[in-house]
Amino acid sequence: QVLLVESGGGLVQAGGSLRLSCAASGRTFSMYAMGWFRQAPGTEREFVAAISRSGGMTQYADSVKGRFTISRDNAKNTVYLEMNSLKHEDTAVYYCAADNDRAIPEKRSGVYDYWGQGTQVTVSS
Repeated sequence: QVLLVESGGGLVQAGGSLRLSCAASGRTFSMYAMGWFRQAPGTEREFVAAISRSGGMTQYADSVKGRFTISRDNAKNTVYLEMNSLKHEDTAVYYCAADNDRAIPEKRSGVYDYWGQGTQVTVSS
């Protein structure tokens, strides 16, 4: 029941910043906990960040904590990922996901019900 479309990916130099957006089609966006995942070539899908329905709780992977910020605007049906101090290791396809069963953020990819098509983030070194 939810269509997710990521945008904002691109090429950025190491140390730079980038903001990803994920627009959702559902009319009840606020009922979904949202997450960001990424997958680099030759690696498995990796948790990045997640946010609760209200936005009051967040979770981050250790590799991005302190550099990335997840936020949401329920009035716009959009979740964001602000990425700062980007490293070459952050290069990956970033995916947005929605969880219609839980209110709190989850690190487990298996709990998410809907996924976007992904947006490429490339950090040059």
